[in-house]
Amino acid sequence: MESILNYFETIPSLHRSLILVGGLTLFWLLEGTLPLFNFKYKKWKHALPNLFFTLTTIIINFGLAFLLLGTAQWVESTGFGIINWIPNLPLWAYVLLGVMLLDFIGAYLAHYVEHKVKPLWMVHLVHHSDHNVDATTANRHHPLESIIRFAFTLFGVLIVGAPIAIVFLYQSLSLVATQFTHANIKLPKKLDKALSYVLVSPDMHKVHHHYKLPYTDSNYGNIFSIWDRLFGTFMSLDRETIVYGVDTFPDEVANGQIGALLKQPFDKYRKPTTLKIDD
Repeated sequence: MESILNYFETIPSLHRSLILVGGLTLFWLLEGTLPLFNFKYKKWKHALPNLFFTLTTIIINFGLAFLLLGTAQWVESTGFGIINWIPNLPLWAYVLLGVMLLDFIGAYLAHYVEHKVKPLWMVHLVHHSDHNVDATTANRHHPLESIIRFAFTLFGVLIVGAPIAIVFLYQSLSLVATQFTHANIKLPKKLDKALSYVLVSPDMHKVHHHYKLPYTDSNYGNIFSIWDRLFGTFMSLDRETIVYGVDTFPDEVANGQIGALLKQPFDKYRKPTTLKIDD
């Protein structure tokens, strides 16, 4: 565990880039052999706006990285934060708890708030308005959302007391996890369900991308599924019945254009439709 922390404490930017590109390439290839849905789309054309938003996210995170580094160094030097206040914590537990709490604050909590606060939902809408969810959708976030997510991550680092090694480890795991859960791949149902008891599985997250409530407001988790199960936001839905997008923003052409997506957060709010769920 110590060697893993040492690696991530000084992980080269090239290696972090390889994780991004390598994961995207792997799941892109798997989508061709194990597709969940046989999309009738031009894969590269669909990917272009998503890759554009991936690039804007990288630029924003890189530009603000000094805040993340400074905060991580401060909590480590002062002993501030939850994982630093627990005495005699084994190293493995220190790392696991740090990653899990960063996942809760930086991902689950951020995601939940984005769905519950109307202006933030309009920003997050860019991610949900993809009608063909695949591995490239993972990083389809409006630049404003990238800033919002960064703020939650920064808050998480402060409260958790995570050193930069745990921060970079979490970010690397988060990146691969979100590519995995968005990828248009079909795992055996029993395997997917078994995974979902601990980790967010592809089928579990696809429910979140269903085009109508209450499914859209469920399964907020990023790496660990424990948060949805603990806070009652877990839902299941037969994967064959899932329809992607947002019902009140149905224009698939506009939802695939960079210019329209950049302006989407400033459109008039449209109340989503709620499906009646039979008991």
